[in-house]
Amino acid sequence: MIKREKTNYVIQSVSHAFDVLEQFSGEIVELGVTELSKKLKLHKNNVFRLLATLESRGYIEQNKATENYHLGLKSLELGQTFIKQMGLLRQARPLLEKLSDESGETAYIGIMRNADVTYLDVAESSQTVRVAPRIGLRLPTYCTAVGKVQIAFKPEEEIKKSIPEKLEKLTSHTIADEKKLLAHLKTVEESGYAVDNEEYEDGVTCVGAPIRDYTGHVVAGISISGPTMRISSDKIEKKLVQLVKHTGEEISKRLGYETSQS
Repeated sequence: MIKREKTNYVIQSVSHAFDVLEQFSGEIVELGVTELSKKLKLHKNNVFRLLATLESRGYIEQNKATENYHLGLKSLELGQTFIKQMGLLRQARPLLEKLSDESGETAYIGIMRNADVTYLDVAESSQTVRVAPRIGLRLPTYCTAVGKVQIAFKPEEEIKKSIPEKLEKLTSHTIADEKKLLAHLKTVEESGYAVDNEEYEDGVTCVGAPIRDYTGHVVAGISISGPTMRISSDKIEKKLVQLVKHTGEEISKRLGYETSQS
């Protein structure tokens, strides 16, 4: 019996559906039928049928205001399932809850994709006033603690690829100058933690640390987030930095990282 190559079994329509999904990467949030048609070199009718199919299953959603399309919740759920199967969230969950309990603030885990960071899991604070959950949100890496601790440990040429060409000043505290940001990221690498000092959102301060896998590569970030009125510089230095760095190290150990590798 002649064994056929797996490529001989590829279903073209399914392949095209994945092509559509893969167009939504990096900073590309929304795309229209015409733009997708040009990118994929497919007729508009075919693209529309593919989008309609993906939308019916929740992998694509349409923005009714612009009539463009973006990734749906099912895409996030699938990504989260992959992360869980890798063991990151399964290993991290009890430590995430412990970090929230010990700090009294909300604790997050997020992963970086290109110039964005996506929040995958949260342990919410029991405080009456707390930060709104960011699960599933894609935020800029350069002004979030969980993002900065991931880009800071990359080679210099990769760091520049991980930040937008134009740095938007989201608050008066955002570091929107590339030279200043690169210098800041150097201090993050040296200290092993990052602080988002109201850089993404006014009134919110975060402290983050890296999570490494068994190879020593930074694969995620963990952070404590809370109202700035409760997170003073003194509290950051004397308590929160130690807590978040220790938690990051403990999760890294569970993923097979040995401290002696650093």
